[in-house]
Amino acid sequence: MLLFVALMGYLVYFNIVRAKEIVNSPYNERQNNFAERVVRGNITDCNGIVLAETQFTEDGNEYRVYPYGDVFAHIVGYSDADYGKAGLESTENFDLLTSNAFFLEKLRNEFQDTKDMGDTVVTTLDADLQQAAYNALGANKGAVVVMEASTGKILVMLSKPSYDPNQIASQWEYLNGDEENSPLLNRATQGAYAPGSTFKIVTALEYMREHSDYADYTYDCYGEITQEGTTIRCFDNIVHGFQDLKSSVANSCNASFSNIGLSLDRTSYRKTAEELLFNKKLPCSLDYTKPSFKVNENTSDVEMMMTAMGQGNTMTNPYHMALITSAIANGGTLMEPYLVEKVTNYTGTEISKNVPKSYKRLMTSEEASQLKEYMAAVVNEGTGMMLAGQSYSAAGKTGTAEYSMVDGEKTHSWYMGFTNVENPELVISVIVEGADGQDGAKAVPIAKQVLDAYYYGG
Repeated sequence: MLLFVALMGYLVYFNIVRAKEIVNSPYNERQNNFAERVVRGNITDCNGIVLAETQFTEDGNEYRVYPYGDVFAHIVGYSDADYGKAGLESTENFDLLTSNAFFLEKLRNEFQDTKDMGDTVVTTLDADLQQAAYNALGANKGAVVVMEASTGKILVMLSKPSYDPNQIASQWEYLNGDEENSPLLNRATQGAYAPGSTFKIVTALEYMREHSDYADYTYDCYGEITQEGTTIRCFDNIVHGFQDLKSSVANSCNASFSNIGLSLDRTSYRKTAEELLFNKKLPCSLDYTKPSFKVNENTSDVEMMMTAMGQGNTMTNPYHMALITSAIANGGTLMEPYLVEKVTNYTGTEISKNVPKSYKRLMTSEEASQLKEYMAAVVNEGTGMMLAGQSYSAAGKTGTAEYSMVDGEKTHSWYMGFTNVENPELVISVIVEGADGQDGAKAVPIAKQVLDAYYYGG
């Protein structure tokens, strides 16, 4: 009897609990059996716009078509008999090769030796907004992520340089050999970048936690700070003068944050960073690079200064920074991010639906409220003023991340933020590689172009 119960438990576990995971595995040869019986279903955006579909040659052979070409390449991915699957084509393989067509239709197909139509995966993605982000990023290398703060829905996930999934077979060798551009790399989740001044939000949070009187913080900025023979300068050697914590964030004052870094407890700093998902697994169904934070009890004062202003050995990606921003916008709670709205059969009948749910509380509501105030100051009076004066309000943090000192200083440009500060709506994270210049110089206008497209159309 016990053996029977154990056997039934085994069958239930692998056929129900882990069925989707097993079918999605690229090592599962049963995928071919599914494909022999089911025409691979469509992938659409949230409004039903087709992002991937199966078409047929004149002699009846199936092939996959991606109407938007390289615009959705990294997130929708590709499905190829020889080169495998990527993106949603991989993670949603189970549903795409499952048919919930009407029973009598499936019975008829069985007698006629005809394939059933696979289910449709309706994503949270917004095709118009994704296209706007694609246009905004232009010829730049980088990534854009847009989410809903209150739900976790991902509306945009864009990475450039990209590739055309319709040509994946013919371009495979070229795409894998292009080390300079890495077009197959999803920079939104797999990139590894110094966060630059966007990390000052994390540093500010740690300072708040260590100092209940953080509102009384003051620093007189002379444009630079020196410790142990190392000098850190504010951008363009700007002398910010008297700074409190709010203005330090708004003006992205390197000297002030370096000063803050010298005062922080290393163990507590690491704990806060890890609560914000550094060194931790991310809630993500796609391949990603784990964010890293290297501060420990042996970290030098110079390294603490560098870390506090977003340089040092800290590494992250745009998706991760969007998650942190989302938690701030949502009162401290990160909603579980998701890419699939629902699954329907090919006629549109709903089979399953995802609903918003909390993932983790990253900070208290009081902490989130204070950080929102600081991030609003960035837009209203600081380095993100390009986003001020719109029909939508905005809060955010700009950043410049140094990545090379060969042939002069080289930097990436960052922006992370959210809209409608009092009742946050959209979260956006942007990185532009090789955007040499002032804090957020390229990232902010790209973010603005995307947000304008959402709120004003076009």
